[in-house]
Amino acid sequence: MNTVIFDLDGTLVDNFVAIAESIQHAQRQLNLPESSFETVKSAVGGGYKLTLQRLFGNELATKADAHFVTHFNEHLLEGVEALPGARELIKILQAKGKQLAVLTNKNGAAARHILRHLDLDQSFEAIFGVEDTPYRKPDPAFTQALLKQLRADPKDCLLIGDSPFDFETAQNVTMPCCLVTTGSHTEEQLREETACREIFPDLLELGRIRLNCTPECSAL
Repeated sequence: MNTVIFDLDGTLVDNFVAIAESIQHAQRQLNLPESSFETVKSAVGGGYKLTLQRLFGNELATKADAHFVTHFNEHLLEGVEALPGARELIKILQAKGKQLAVLTNKNGAAARHILRHLDLDQSFEAIFGVEDTPYRKPDPAFTQALLKQLRADPKDCLLIGDSPFDFETAQNVTMPCCLVTTGSHTEEQLREETACREIFPDLLELGRIRLNCTPECSAL
């Protein structure tokens, strides 16, 4: 395994504060009851339009879209932080000579802005989000566009994500996949909704167990 591809939200970074507050802003604008933080978090996955559909329903999601996007773009970095183990794991994988990339259904420009803010953007050979290509996860064309840029074979890669969308994305190009439960899905939900056999509580455990960290990785 020479290339590691990460999902962003819920895998590498916690951006749930800005997402939840933007959802609540849209609900206020439409005179709707506000969803709790946990309700919003559990609805995240597959891109913001799907999140809006889950929380507003198809008809109101269209009306909520502009309110959400405007607020989110203005508050993108509010509360954003790297998830536990992310910085350490990235550093170790770089030291091992692994090629790293990000594949996310977040807007590509927003993803790059967040990673620059966290001083992580230079760690990745490529950061692909929606609007960088005509595709999105789990469409294999999206992953293949990234693999082409990386000049990587999917069988020589590992995709790390936090949702059934990530597992399906990997399956669609026959790529190994590990999932973590730091996003919107619990371990029980991931086991019910996917056939993934490698599910970890966080990147710390994934680094220890799946990536065979040596004693030099004890910081994980």
